Amino acid sequence: MRKFGYILYQPYKWLVYVPLMVLSTIIFSFLAATMAMLFSPRLGSFFGMLWAKSSGLLTPMFVKIIGKENITKNESYVIVANHQSQYDIFVLYGWLGIDFRWIMKKELRNAPFIGYASAKVGHIFIDRSSPLAALKSIDEAKKQLINGTSVVVFPEGTRSRTGKMRKFKKGAFKIAHQLELPILPVTLVGTNNIMGSGFLNVMPGKVKLIIHEPIDVKKYKDKPDELMEITRNVIESGLGR
Repeated sequence: MRKFGYILYQPYKWLVYVPLMVLSTIIFSFLAATMAMLFSPRLGSFFGMLWAKSSGLLTPMFVKIIGKENITKNESYVIVANHQSQYDIFVLYGWLGIDFRWIMKKELRNAPFIGYASAKVGHIFIDRSSPLAALKSIDEAKKQLINGTSVVVFPEGTRSRTGKMRKFKKGAFKIAHQLELPILPVTLVGTNNIMGSGFLNVMPGKVKLIIHEPIDVKKYKDKPDELMEITRNVIESGLGR
């Protein structure tokens, strides 16, 4: 049945979705960069959110949000989420409802349109060439993560192609301790069905965005492994819903 639906979707994908995605990426990247330079990074980020939401609606992707009450207004977080597909970016940016910055490897700064806009909006580029360079990047990030501006990390490092979570890496939790911010665990369900492996392997569908209760990292100051395990268990619990 899915294969039949995939075949039926192809004319829409190539005639409507792809051209409008390219156009919207160029337009919203320009607006995000311009608004960030003229007014504020937060306004620039707002246009990034509009880009993500329009991309999801174009697919179309239908998002069910659970646990929005767990977000405290004007609180900054280290948002920790599982990673199923590139559409995780659209779901978080478009539907989470928090002003946040991505942590990206510095090479993405050179990506056409998006890299330039991301730099102007204030997304955080990590230099992984040495621990000292990475620490400097985090110190720079501290200046931005105030008054409700948060940061997103995918602790699996790369997306899971099966929907099952990979092992977590410690980087996200070191960042949370360094920034002294609570962790906001988030579970993404079904984005791997929207975009699978392969070039533009996109299909319409439904996804869930589950927002869990925040975790106070101060309670685990000397227990980084325990913090990582608890966060992973909380996120994984959402996959069964």
